[in-house]
Amino acid sequence: MSIWIALFRGINVGGRNIVPMAELRAGLQEVGLEEVRSYIQSGNVVFCSGGEARELAERIASVVDAQRGFRPEVMVLSRAALLEAVENDPFVDVEGRDKTVHYFFLGAAAKLNEDAARAKAGANERYSLAGRVFYLHAPDGLGRSKIAAGAERILGVPTTARNARTVGKLVELSRECEF
Repeated sequence: MSIWIALFRGINVGGRNIVPMAELRAGLQEVGLEEVRSYIQSGNVVFCSGGEARELAERIASVVDAQRGFRPEVMVLSRAALLEAVENDPFVDVEGRDKTVHYFFLGAAAKLNEDAARAKAGANERYSLAGRVFYLHAPDGLGRSKIAAGAERILGVPTTARNARTVGKLVELSRECEF
């Protein structure tokens, strides 16, 4: 059995694709996932299970489809991949990083389009791509960042972003699985 983190894209945003976390946790337990925990309403779930990431993502999406009538995109990471993302974070010393440093988890390996990234990046924004994570320091906020808004075009793959605070909480929650 392994510890996994499921990151949902586009749920509970703007009153669309509503997924109550208590209902989701119950449904995931019904399909055999163990120690299911969620963090905030935007779709972050930590759980224990055997299996492979792709199969688990499919199983989780099927639960939401059965419960709510739509199939969200779900990225599933191993705890080791999450810890590696934190280890590779180039912005660990940034002041106020909980809100200004963002991890864009990639749906597949990507190559950064440097010209497009430079054209979109704000004057005080910094970014880096390491493995399957695109890191963005956006001190003026993610909502104002043109590079954040264009991340999928710049990278050419689906992404889902979490701020450093959320990533830290997921690391903490993933320590709590008991076997």
